Amino acid sequence: MSRLARPADRIATGSSALVRRIGARAAAWCARGRRDDLTGWRAALGILVRLALLLFGAYMFARIVRALPALMWLLTTAWTAAAWRAGRLAVEEPTEGPGETPAEQPADTPRPDVREATLEWIWRQIGDRQGVHLRDLLAHAQAHGMFEGLEVAEFRAHLERWDIPVRARVRVRGLGVTVGVHRDDLESLVSPSPAAVAQDAA
Repeated sequence: MSRLARPADRIATGSSALVRRIGARAAAWCARGRRDDLTGWRAALGILVRLALLLFGAYMFARIVRALPALMWLLTTAWTAAAWRAGRLAVEEPTEGPGETPAEQPADTPRPDVREATLEWIWRQIGDRQGVHLRDLLAHAQAHGMFEGLEVAEFRAHLERWDIPVRARVRVRGLGVTVGVHRDDLESLVSPSPAAVAQDAA
């Protein structure tokens, strides 16, 4: 590999990770617009409104850049710096915290401590609600560099291989009903740690 190929590959890898991360966060934000107290198209109206806001924001951003072309130098520099950092994080092996990157562990034979950390992470995402939807759980994970490239169906299979129960229908207030992890199933596997309880209460 030439002297320039390695940094170019790192920037390309980081750019790909940034695009996935931004897309996952945008999708999760739009999904949170769904209302479970309504039915039909009215329940999804919040999603459409949020999607329209994103499109309008992208349009206004493009107009600003076209009006101020010099702004591209600043944006390019900022993106390259972010991609450089994301590229480093994408190729580095985890050095500590077995629960920080559970996706890098073998899906069929997880270490007990990694599985426990994953359960604790899911518990924190549930908080004081009845459960958490897999799409939101996966979006949160991918926003933090975990389970990248997985779809919801693959993520579900991943959890089920770890003996983490997944229900086809879980109701979460404000987010509707879809596949997810219910707190009743999780309580039989793990109890919230004092740190998680304090975090939820904060």
